[in-house]
Amino acid sequence: MAEARYDAVADFYAAGFDSIVDSVSQALLGLLGQLAGLRVLDIACGHGRITRALARRGAEVVGIDISGKLIRMAQEAERNEPLNIRYIQGDVTAPNIFDTAAFDAATCSFGLSDIDDLDGVIAAISNALRPGGPFVSSFLHPCFAGGQDISASWAPTGGYYDEGRWTAQEALSTLRRQVGSNHRMLSTYLNTLRAYGLWIDHVVEPRPAPDWDRAHDADRKPVYLVVRSLKEFVA
Repeated sequence: MAEARYDAVADFYAAGFDSIVDSVSQALLGLLGQLAGLRVLDIACGHGRITRALARRGAEVVGIDISGKLIRMAQEAERNEPLNIRYIQGDVTAPNIFDTAAFDAATCSFGLSDIDDLDGVIAAISNALRPGGPFVSSFLHPCFAGGQDISASWAPTGGYYDEGRWTAQEALSTLRRQVGSNHRMLSTYLNTLRAYGLWIDHVVEPRPAPDWDRAHDADRKPVYLVVRSLKEFVA
């Protein structure tokens, strides 16, 4: 498998993003509800930050990521603290990567903008979920207009309506300066979910920490988005 974008920044990413106390992670986990005894798929699981949180809540978890280095970090954490998590290095958009209706719930924490093929990943998630199962995903808000030394959700050469892959330039957008991002309009995300049988059920727009707001001139702008959708029942 070709080297993934995150392979080159795996150490930086794992060191800087390893907590679940932030408002977005708490919103994502809260929208999933009770997990004991459920089989949960974590998309773009990285080094297992959210995956481990799901397992500690009683879920049987499978995490998938295209980055071999991040998956190896996750597997090492599993060896050090066994939580019965299965990790897969693979492309979630590959055909038939999961059995149909194999999972009770699915998550993706800030990962959809890293995946170039949005239709492919949403189709795979929809296929993997049982009818009625929730998919909870978190994003940098597609409408985020940036702040002091922080890039907006879209490229500086364009605007909100200009979709596509781009690389951040602002000093404090440390991750996106290294791995880039796919900007998509809010309508694109919501309509793609619906196109693959995932009905929007609940939306949360968590506030960042107050100090972060004030320091970076972001307190009057949407920053984060968490969406729960449910797999439709087909008669």
